[in-house]
Amino acid sequence: MERNDNFIKWFVRHRTHLRRSIWIWFRQLGEKRLMIILALVVGILSGLLSVVLKNVLHFTSIKLQQIFPVDKVNILYLALPAIGLLLTILFVKLLVKDDIRHGVSKVLYAISRGGSKIKAHNTFSSIIASVFTIGFGGSVGAEAPIVYTGAAIGSNVGKSFKLSYKNLTLLIGCGAAGAISSIFKAPLAGIVFTLEVLMLDLTSASIVLLLISSVSAATVSYFLLGKEVVLSYSIIRPFALNVIPWYILLGIFTGIISLYFIRASMHIEKRLGNIQSRYMRWAVGGIILGILIFLFPSLYGEGYGALQSLLDGRTAAPFNNSFFFHFAQNPWLLLILLASLFLIKVVATAVTNGSGGVGGTFAPTLFFGGVAGFFVARLLNQFGLANLSESNFVLVGMAGTMAAVMHAPLTAIFLIAEITGGYALFVPLIIVATVSFLTILSFEPYSIYTKKLAKRGDLITHNKDKAVLTLLSLKRVLETDFVPVLPTETLGDLVRKISQCKRNLFPVITKKGEFLGVVYLDDIRTIMFDSSKYSMPISDIMTLAPEVLHYDEPMERVMHKFDQTGAWNLPVVDNGKYEGFVSKSKIFSIYRSMLEQFSDE
Repeated sequence: MERNDNFIKWFVRHRTHLRRSIWIWFRQLGEKRLMIILALVVGILSGLLSVVLKNVLHFTSIKLQQIFPVDKVNILYLALPAIGLLLTILFVKLLVKDDIRHGVSKVLYAISRGGSKIKAHNTFSSIIASVFTIGFGGSVGAEAPIVYTGAAIGSNVGKSFKLSYKNLTLLIGCGAAGAISSIFKAPLAGIVFTLEVLMLDLTSASIVLLLISSVSAATVSYFLLGKEVVLSYSIIRPFALNVIPWYILLGIFTGIISLYFIRASMHIEKRLGNIQSRYMRWAVGGIILGILIFLFPSLYGEGYGALQSLLDGRTAAPFNNSFFFHFAQNPWLLLILLASLFLIKVVATAVTNGSGGVGGTFAPTLFFGGVAGFFVARLLNQFGLANLSESNFVLVGMAGTMAAVMHAPLTAIFLIAEITGGYALFVPLIIVATVSFLTILSFEPYSIYTKKLAKRGDLITHNKDKAVLTLLSLKRVLETDFVPVLPTETLGDLVRKISQCKRNLFPVITKKGEFLGVVYLDDIRTIMFDSSKYSMPISDIMTLAPEVLHYDEPMERVMHKFDQTGAWNLPVVDNGKYEGFVSKSKIFSIYRSMLEQFSDE
């Protein structure tokens, strides 16, 4: 015991030195080796936290059903979601004190405007909040919180090693890929999601790191949770050519209803957001959500159980414990109930998020598409127009809505194939995802993740030029070696200053440092050698600047002003006081240098 105590005391005394030594050793490995090690670490941590989230969610749901027998006295469905939302709101308000909703959009914003830096609390806060929301019945998914968590892990690991923006972004991608890979046990889908949704550059360096992170996270998930996939399904009726027209029809249908998903979600969240009091918002949202789940219990939580029942052919199971159970035995009424179910799912998801819940649209999109796919197949079969496998249509329906809602057809194809083992339906998945994506593009250019960011002008991850410009600051390109002149000085005073400097323009400022205008050497070249005009005041020969830059302006706006004026130099002021000039040539020079670093393998 004494030896252990001595070791602990020694460790406490030297922990700072040890930490510094370890940090120095890692830095000496070189950038490429260091990034490989960090990608592995980020993948393992993302996988572990994904497993933790899955188990805690499952434990919470089981315990709640034991304490409150919701399967027998389903009137408790009215209260449980509201309780979960209240716990989430209190946790966020009292402990987190930050907005942690819409995790994927937050990751995109961090890459676009935040220098790929995510706050440390996001490595755990989103998971805890989503447990309160989803465990108590909130009709959202756990995927966005775990993606946000994985990205936060990558960002904070990178920040601890003082990595560049490019490498921070790569580690964010590694964390996101690891999160998707682990939660679905779908390593390929994790990689594709990062490339397609987060728009990470596809280079040999990025793909290697994503592979390491994604595979390590999936391995952790397999090791701790076994080989079971999210949705278990065996293909009974393989793909046949004569069914292609019906898959095309399903693609068009899922594309159209996905437009409803995006716009209805945003409209409902906006309406709830207009309620100023968070507790009034919670009360309204809790009542609406409780009623919806009371009427349709399959809206409780993520909804994977209902999808599994449809894949197994248990068509009435999604309406168990509801008033509509007996109606579901009638084939025509079942169609009405199915249509109501996937349309109302959107409302339940939007209300959960809009009233203070923390969760994503990943699982709701799958639920929405799976029920819609089953509905289409059952409708065509009911009218005798075709003889379709309804289970197959559940799978491809999920791919259709995911491709459209997230604008991610490749992610949809590979994810559905991996989580269900349904590679035998690869061709139908491609057909439906592609048609659905093309359909929604005719109406909506942005995904549910990027629409709000695009409206605010914050979506630049899809544009490398804007991404590089974001890293430039006005302070970095500011030049201060210009010789100022006072408006009361004369041309003779200016000529003497010209002989002592190398610049061809001179800012005109007051004694208090306020910027008035500028004198260009070209404008006075014809009179500067005429001594009879040396008594002419500067105020008579100065010109106004074509535009003025402000110290805190983003570089995008700076470049816009250069383009509008056609100028090569513009003055910078801070609260009216002259600070210096910015030249377009210097911006271009630094931009080219940064672009090389940004794209460097």
